[in-house]
Amino acid sequence: MKRVVVTGMGAVTPIGNSVEEFWDNIKKNTVGIGEITKFDVSDYKCKLAAEVKNFDPKQYMDPKAARRMEPFCQYAIAATGEAIKDAGLDLEKEDRTRIGTCIGNGLGGVATIEKEHKKVVEGKANRVSVMMVPMMISNMAAGNVAIQFGLEGKCTDIVTACATGTNSIGEAYRYIQAGEADVMVAGGAESPICETNVSGFISMTALSSAEDPMRASIPFDKDRCGFVIAEGAGVVVLESLEHAQARGAQILAEVVGYGSTCDAYHITSPKEDGSGAGRAMKLAMEEAGITPADVDYINAHGTSTHHNDLFETRAIKYAMGDDAYNVNINSTKSMIGHLFGAAGAVEFITCVKSIEDSYIHPTVGLRETEGEMDLNYTMGEGVHKDITYALSNSLGFGGHNASILVKKFEA
Repeated sequence: MKRVVVTGMGAVTPIGNSVEEFWDNIKKNTVGIGEITKFDVSDYKCKLAAEVKNFDPKQYMDPKAARRMEPFCQYAIAATGEAIKDAGLDLEKEDRTRIGTCIGNGLGGVATIEKEHKKVVEGKANRVSVMMVPMMISNMAAGNVAIQFGLEGKCTDIVTACATGTNSIGEAYRYIQAGEADVMVAGGAESPICETNVSGFISMTALSSAEDPMRASIPFDKDRCGFVIAEGAGVVVLESLEHAQARGAQILAEVVGYGSTCDAYHITSPKEDGSGAGRAMKLAMEEAGITPADVDYINAHGTSTHHNDLFETRAIKYAMGDDAYNVNINSTKSMIGHLFGAAGAVEFITCVKSIEDSYIHPTVGLRETEGEMDLNYTMGEGVHKDITYALSNSLGFGGHNASILVKKFEA
């Protein structure tokens, strides 16, 4: 199997529209949550979200093309452009048939569906936009990125709900291992903040009803009451080691393990004993040939919902045994909310930056845990320590579990 490395990264998030800005704000414990501005929330139980700020699509693409895309596609193109530049990848010198795209999206263009369905309800079906279908379907993040950058290799859209970003990077890793591509642009993008999605998640009692942005997304805290809906994109450039070395690329980290499982248990709740997610973690470690004692850091799915945080804690104990108590765990969602299909990709980027800077950010807002949640969730201050192995977890509705293991690069 080919070795696979990370050579570039790009991000659009609620606390920064580049990896540098995002990471600087992570280190400042910046919380990107505030009142929803995209629609009137006066009559909504949930009023908070983590929105992308000061994003101008014209800076990243042709304005006419941007108008034909949902924001999740715009975010994906912006993040991809940054990742390609960060990787120093000269597309004019590359065989573009060997560069693939695997950018997932969980919810699609629901805002477009809302807008166009209203026309149908009002008896104006003949005025539905010709662009409705290409704007609403979830594969268009990958499709638009491939078109924008002329990437002619394998192009796929992984949809595994909240595990989408991690599965997308994991499957791209597999494509390179198998020799199907030399380079993959991989990650996730999401723009879910609209009336229909917010209403649906409120009905499920999944969203935080907190009014204080600093106490809204508080993973592993005894007072947690739901996740905060968020938007953005995370994209990375993966390459075979030989391709990266042949072009003299700067290598940021190496992907060394990937596990993907299904709970086969419930449409929304993780398996209560954590065994499904735990097996995904074990598979990633087994592929890398390491033991739980070797893992320095786990970026948890950590949504701030009652079931997820408890059952993920059990999953970590299932996978790590007694070593679960020796590893630093955190949740990036404590600062940026839940980006659904983009969450795992942005959290993967967090793992790489943590390795680079030897820094593990705190789970911001976490004050007090409860009961079985007795692990080290990095409460209070961040931790400065050398990191060789970082594990990122994502769990999605439908029982989807994905874990990806990143290692500090050694030639």
